[in-house]
Order: sequence, then C-alpha cells, then structure tokens
Amino acid sequence: MQPRISVITLGVADLERAFRFYSEGLGLPSAGIMGREFEHGAVAFFDLDGGLKLAVWAEDDIAHDTGLKKGPARPSAFTIGHNVRRRGEVDVIMQTAERAGATIVKPAQETFWGGYAGYFQDLDGHVWEVVWNPQMLPPD
Repeated sequence: MQPRISVITLGVADLERAFRFYSEGLGLPSAGIMGREFEHGAVAFFDLDGGLKLAVWAEDDIAHDTGLKKGPARPSAFTIGHNVRRRGEVDVIMQTAERAGATIVKPAQETFWGGYAGYFQDLDGHVWEVVWNPQMLPPD
C-alpha cells in the first residue's frame, strides 16, 4: 500500500450543521454540500494542506454505504491533529472553535514533551488536537 491517504471522512449527525461549523466556524474552504441528487450521497469536502481533503457525511449514509450498523461514539478512539507554526496560534484556533460551538476538552497548555496543545470536540464529538510542536513544524 502506498501512503496516499487523500480523504478523511467524519460521520456527522446533521450534515448542514457540520458544514456550517467547518466552513463558517473554522473557516475551512469548501465548494459546499454536493451530491444531494443522490439518495445517501450528500457530502461536503474541505480543502486541507497537501491536497488532503476533510469530508463530512451523514452517519446514516455511511452506515448505508458500508453496510455497518451505527454504534456508540468512542471519542477517545481517534483524534485529528492540527499542527501550527507558532505557539500563539493554538490559543487563537481553540477560541475560534469554541465560538463556533466546539467543546473544549482540555485547554491549551504546555506539554510534557516541550510543545503546547489543547483538545476540542466538534459538534459531533470528534476530537481535534491543536498543537504547536517545535520539533515538527508544518511548512509555510
């Protein structure tokens, strides 16, 4: 397998609400919700760095498409890391997320490994880590 992960899809309870959170609340660029003409097809894609896409798709539609039953949420099973170039960006993004409706799980603070990080949950409980890691700075 080649290391070509190109889309990370999050299952959401309410597609419209999730779209507004990520587009208006966090400011991620998107062409909007597409695929409404298909049963179980409505999805929104957001452009991330390096060509990576974040998708939000209704949990019911994912269950339909995969044939899997919806299960209970397990927020601690998966996190999404957003690494920033400057320490102060962590606080700004955490505040932006909270204003957009996110729940702060762990306020930003110094880490044991020399960085600075905090966690928030989006409107569907997905956990995001906003982190400044001086040993792993993203490119400009």
